[in-house]
Amino acid sequence: MRTFKYFNIADWFSFYRIFAAPFLLLLIWLDLRLVFTWLLLISYSTDAIDGYLARKLKITSPRGSQLDSFGDQITLIVGLIGLFYFETSFIRANLILIIIAFVPYILQMLIAYIKYAKATAFHTYLAKLSAMFQSLFILWSLFFNPEYALFYIMIIIGLLETFEEITLIFMYDNWASDVKGIYWAMRDKRRLKNKNH
Repeated sequence: MRTFKYFNIADWFSFYRIFAAPFLLLLIWLDLRLVFTWLLLISYSTDAIDGYLARKLKITSPRGSQLDSFGDQITLIVGLIGLFYFETSFIRANLILIIIAFVPYILQMLIAYIKYAKATAFHTYLAKLSAMFQSLFILWSLFFNPEYALFYIMIIIGLLETFEEITLIFMYDNWASDVKGIYWAMRDKRRLKNKNH
């Protein structure tokens, strides 16, 4: 239990998203759409807060980046389950496009686990933009109705972000966190140092 003191405030916001997931799933099962949506909004908000705090307080770390990524993935999955349950007709109508968008994402996860034995935590600008549109689309759909313009933008940015992540995996021999994008990776001393050895 004493290891808890090694976690900082940004880590605890990530923990919140992970701990909130089972309760959000329970709300889906109980068919409480509005309560689920508001609590999902809080979970998404903690993602913005923990990143801001980590940078502001200069408490960023590889562990924190990995924890943040895990919290993001769990929240995204729960949000998608909620969207599938509450907006089943929309999901069915666009299933092919959703599968096309998800196949590269699953591929990226597999490549990362094969190479690093864990998920990536690059936290690129594209990843942040993609997460923003994913949360915006899911919340808009649950509060109101699915908006196709947001849906298409989310799909396009999501695909671009996934292909960038795959490229970065091949660029880094060792697991690395907080890489802003391919342009920054080209000049990253961590990557260049590994290449020289």
